[in-house]
Amino acid sequence: MEKTGGRRLARRNLIYHLEVFDEDSGELVGRLVDITTEGVKLVASSPIAPDRHFRLRMQLPAEYFARSHWCFEATSLWTTRDINPDLHITGFRLGKLDEEAQELVSGLIELFSFND
Repeated sequence: MEKTGGRRLARRNLIYHLEVFDEDSGELVGRLVDITTEGVKLVASSPIAPDRHFRLRMQLPAEYFARSHWCFEATSLWTTRDINPDLHITGFRLGKLDEEAQELVSGLIELFSFND
């Protein structure tokens, strides 16, 4: 894909906002709003400081995936207010993905993204 706005892959906005939890604390970090094989963007009720490393767990819909969740590492890069002033958007860079994880991300994009 072409480089878009400083990133190599264009993000894909998702129709279905999947819940993402901190694997260590079990707390909800946010809901997935877009994804590439390099990064994700979450919407949450609280801001997330940049440069924080996370072990995250995303709930996967049973009707589309054989597994119930996906665990991955990510680092927060930036946070800004959403259009809704009660919410915050945070961009994360994903850790290295193995082939299975890359296929899972591709499946998420294919199943739940708008055709843009």
